[in-house]
Amino acid sequence: RRRFLASSSSLGLSLMFAGRAQAQPALVSVTYGNNSPIYAHSAIAFEKGFFKDEGLDLKLVVTDAGSRARQVFAAGEAMFMHNDASQPLALANRGKFCKMILGTQMVCSFANIIVRKELYDNGITSLDALGAWKRPDGARPIIAATAIGSGTWMYGTHILAKLSQGKSVNWVAGGGPKTMLGGLQTNQFDAIMASPGWVLQAEADKFGRVIYDVRKPGLFFKDFGGPVPVCVLSALDETLQKNPKLAQAYVNALLRGMAWMKTAPVEEIVALVGKKYYDGSDPAALRADLTFDRDTWAFDGRISPEDYARGGPIWYRPETEIKPQSYESMVDMRYVEAGLKKIRS
Repeated sequence: RRRFLASSSSLGLSLMFAGRAQAQPALVSVTYGNNSPIYAHSAIAFEKGFFKDEGLDLKLVVTDAGSRARQVFAAGEAMFMHNDASQPLALANRGKFCKMILGTQMVCSFANIIVRKELYDNGITSLDALGAWKRPDGARPIIAATAIGSGTWMYGTHILAKLSQGKSVNWVAGGGPKTMLGGLQTNQFDAIMASPGWVLQAEADKFGRVIYDVRKPGLFFKDFGGPVPVCVLSALDETLQKNPKLAQAYVNALLRGMAWMKTAPVEEIVALVGKKYYDGSDPAALRADLTFDRDTWAFDGRISPEDYARGGPIWYRPETEIKPQSYESMVDMRYVEAGLKKIRS
């Protein structure tokens, strides 16, 4: 019978599902940023039994931001990283070479921006208005991302830069959902980056209003030029060289899970993973996140050269300190193609 073990550390929450009593499965571990449904793929595939079918067991190492998951991954504390695409690029720039081997999201669900309701009610209803506003002490408005260098920071700074408002705000690290939403509610932050679930929660509790909403049809493609590899699964080059079969098995399991998610009712997904993995989350917010996330997930896992090229303006900017990397050096779609061939045969 499967045993469930949970432990916490300064890096975040680590979940380990020990193997069944039959043949000893091979353990794979994956790390990602805050415990958001955007990274639910591994948990869903595990609960559906797809890891077992591939002879795998799973350990999840959950942190509070993408940049912290990058540190865990680089230190060898997780075999794979599920994160925004800027994180493997940042590692490659530091000589820690890795590959994106699966794409999971092509529209950024966490690029929403919420302001304090007080500000909204006083006319701060757009990003231009936010950039022109000053705090009572004359300081620039404070916007929180989960961490400086995280995916929320990457997309938020890009959006504001496109509107020539990049130097009109101060960015700070806000942590996970409790501290991000709590900071907005207590006026510590004037605005925050947010997932759809966080938007729903802030507006339902009447302390925040969204002023940049990627749920608006066509907005993301207008501002970003089309699909972008937002969230990806990565592996170090040395892992792919030493354990290619393990990487292939992991990708196979995720692709099967993604195929199931594509048609499963959201309520069925919530019933599968909600209580076990997101206990304590607002149920309505969880459903909102999963509903929107499912509309933005890349169910075939592919990252094309064109998709990758559209990410360049987001990733390669002076403030990110990420130097351009070629598609060939950063993306390996062989595992996806082999996995798709297997599940379609």
